[in-house]
Amino acid sequence: MSEIPAKATGSEDPSDGARADAAGDLARTVPGEDVGSTTGERAGGAVADAGDDASDDVVGEALGDAMWQSSPPGSIYDYIKAASFSIGADGLVDQWSLRAERIFGISAERAVGMDPIEAFVTADRRESGQRKMAEILDGREWTGVVPFKVPASEDAGESVGEGAEGLAEVYVMPTTTEDGERAAVCIVVDVSTLRSIETDLAASQAIFGQSPFGFLLIDTDLRVRRANQRFASIFGGTVDDHHGKGVQDYLPRSEADRVTAVLRRVLETGDSITDMHVTGYAPGSEERRHWSINLYRVHSGSGRPIGIAWLGTDITARRAAAREAAAARRNLALLNEAGARIGNSLDLETTARELLDVVVPGFCDLATVDLYQGLLAGDEAPPGLADGSAELRRVAFASAVSDAPFVGGPAPVAVGAVHHYPFNSPCADALRTARPQHIPAEEGGLIQSTLAVPMVAHDTVVGLAQFSRTKGSEPFGERDRALAVELAARAAVCIDNARLYRREHERALILQRSLLPPGDPEASGLDIACRYLPGNAATEVGGDWFDVIELPGHRTALVVGDVMGRGLRAAVAMGELRTAVRTLALLDLEPAEVLSALDEIARGLGTPGGVQQATRTARQPRDADLSEVYLATCVYAVYDSVTRRCTFANAGHLPPVLVEPGESALMLDVPPGMPLGVGGEPFEEVEVELPEGALLALYTDGLVESRDHPLDEGLQAFVGALTDPSSPLEDVCDHVLNTLDTHHGEDDIALLMARVQGLPAESVGDWTLPREPRSVGRAREYARNQLVAWDLEPLVDTTELLVSELVTNALRYGEGEIRLRLLLDRTLVCEVWDAGLVQPRRRRARDTDEGGRGLQLVGLLSAGWGSRRTPRGKTVWFELPLPDGESGLADPAEALLSLF
Repeated sequence: MSEIPAKATGSEDPSDGARADAAGDLARTVPGEDVGSTTGERAGGAVADAGDDASDDVVGEALGDAMWQSSPPGSIYDYIKAASFSIGADGLVDQWSLRAERIFGISAERAVGMDPIEAFVTADRRESGQRKMAEILDGREWTGVVPFKVPASEDAGESVGEGAEGLAEVYVMPTTTEDGERAAVCIVVDVSTLRSIETDLAASQAIFGQSPFGFLLIDTDLRVRRANQRFASIFGGTVDDHHGKGVQDYLPRSEADRVTAVLRRVLETGDSITDMHVTGYAPGSEERRHWSINLYRVHSGSGRPIGIAWLGTDITARRAAAREAAAARRNLALLNEAGARIGNSLDLETTARELLDVVVPGFCDLATVDLYQGLLAGDEAPPGLADGSAELRRVAFASAVSDAPFVGGPAPVAVGAVHHYPFNSPCADALRTARPQHIPAEEGGLIQSTLAVPMVAHDTVVGLAQFSRTKGSEPFGERDRALAVELAARAAVCIDNARLYRREHERALILQRSLLPPGDPEASGLDIACRYLPGNAATEVGGDWFDVIELPGHRTALVVGDVMGRGLRAAVAMGELRTAVRTLALLDLEPAEVLSALDEIARGLGTPGGVQQATRTARQPRDADLSEVYLATCVYAVYDSVTRRCTFANAGHLPPVLVEPGESALMLDVPPGMPLGVGGEPFEEVEVELPEGALLALYTDGLVESRDHPLDEGLQAFVGALTDPSSPLEDVCDHVLNTLDTHHGEDDIALLMARVQGLPAESVGDWTLPREPRSVGRAREYARNQLVAWDLEPLVDTTELLVSELVTNALRYGEGEIRLRLLLDRTLVCEVWDAGLVQPRRRRARDTDEGGRGLQLVGLLSAGWGSRRTPRGKTVWFELPLPDGESGLADPAEALLSLF
């Protein structure tokens, strides 16, 4: 506030004519007010000639008039350097204010009595200054800009030297003293300060008015005091229309309350707020807008808080772009995760669950996968593509909110259930058109948005994936739709690959199982139990097999083998080898001979020309050999139920395990030999007599070997598991499989177990006949008596006739003594032994031939006949079924007549 010296009188302005006591009171009530002082006097009570009555009236008005209230700190006078002093009739300074001290740098003690022209005006301007002073003292007012020199120092002990030059705007008002002499009151303002204020105001106006951001000045009552044009353009109206409004007039209530609390905190603490995000709506628009707000407290020149500056930037587009970028990054991350997690398994259900593990909850809140039932059943093409309403199976379900069905949503479908979609439903339309469909939400439900996306692989729809978001989540957009299609397509390819693999795996498994013995095979003198466990779906079918082959004379061949390799190739090779084994077994070859022949066959499997071509190829350099190599291991055993002796031959297979009654299990010492397909090495035989009730086990390496268990450890565990051989064989097999680690799924497992039950002595008839014609009659008599003892009278006539034929042939074409043996088990077997090496050969006799029909008669009347070599000659045999009342025996007379 400008200061008026107390001695000035006769002023036309009421502020210049206040009485001393009133001026003193005002001085005490105005903070920062400086009242001019003299060399020892206080400036009160000196102004008495201005008229008591008028002065009293003015003071009275000042008590109730706001114009006379003291200005609070922060008024304009805090910024403008204004001061006052008075000049007496002699032209010298007689009053000097404190503000004058600050501007001119001279204390009141030194200034009073000085000539202002001599003190402050430069020498070249003093003459014109004296003229102006004379005019002023003559009663003329004057206003102008006066240059002045600032003293070098304001210390009282130093003389005023030449200092810097300043520029002051001076307003001189004539007045009179108490003695009636002319004087003057001077008001001085520093021009440099005015120019600085003008520059600051211009800059402030430019920033406030031309800013591209919304700018508000909010007072301490949190009301808008000033708004710029940018703010008014957003919220409508003119700049003046926003004066006095609060944040509640622009923002929703909850947001306004939050912002109000922040404004109060800024006003109280002075802490600025940077990049505070505010959400609201512009007038006349339903689009949600986002602003970034910066707040800081504004102070007056004296440091008193006078309000808050609000700088707002519309970041709606930036937020949208950020959301798009975040969505793109999220989608890319989701696709990367899908590529890493989907398709790690060749199982259909696992692949579907992997898809849901990726999308829930990162992409949606609820998801399901349905696959065509026909595809799961192995059909080549999915049925019902024309209308999209074919049967589907729910293979996977995932939820991030709850497993309970949503209220108002469709009826839930359990995982594994078969269902179909109505023809006019969006899901059926998606399956029919192979395009994603949006399913509208139902009233009252929790689902907000659902996408039905067909799963397309190689231009074939394999199923449907549904992705749902609950209320409160962001609805699906076009970007989400494209991402859902990509995820479904990736999963569909993996599912289709899994489907194709499953189909091939099942076909190979069907092929392999078709080549294995159906059910539990039966054998004479043996109790048989077997198990076959294929590898899991993640591994291809192996080449393990086992077989039980009935041989003549109530003998049995037991076979277990393993083709090296996997897949259809191994299964086909296994089938060829198994067929070859059965063929060779029917030739009644010795076990070593069977394996030698199998070795030749295995070497010819991978060569187009067969065994001979493989032999020629073996003599050529290996560089030109493009044939495949088939290797297999096999153990072949022949058991005779009459003698309870078993002959083993091994081709690189694991040794058989024998458990005798009352003894611990042991592995038989059978020379392993080389695997089939290697060639060049003969195979050895080992003959072992098996006690009654002994347990024999043949197996493949999948039972005793895995990644976690080495072979030696597995063999010991297998031998230790055979602790109770007297238990039923089915229980023994289950115990072995449950005890050992058979669930690794790394390889197929074949297990063949046989308990020895020799043929009782009363079921065997054995006679030696001399080489003479009477032996034919004796042979018929022995046979008749034995059959009567066995209560097999219906077989007597046929058996006598056939025995007579075979003994006659032995006498006519054989050598040495003749041996007749009858064996009774599930069938009746008759054997005639002699020392001759020539095998009988069946031929068709002409109508005119007198002989040559004996073997034809044997073939007509028996269930089977044949001959085999023995170490001392040969054996010719025939087999008759036992009478059971259902199948009648062939009539010998009819058979004889049929030969002619």
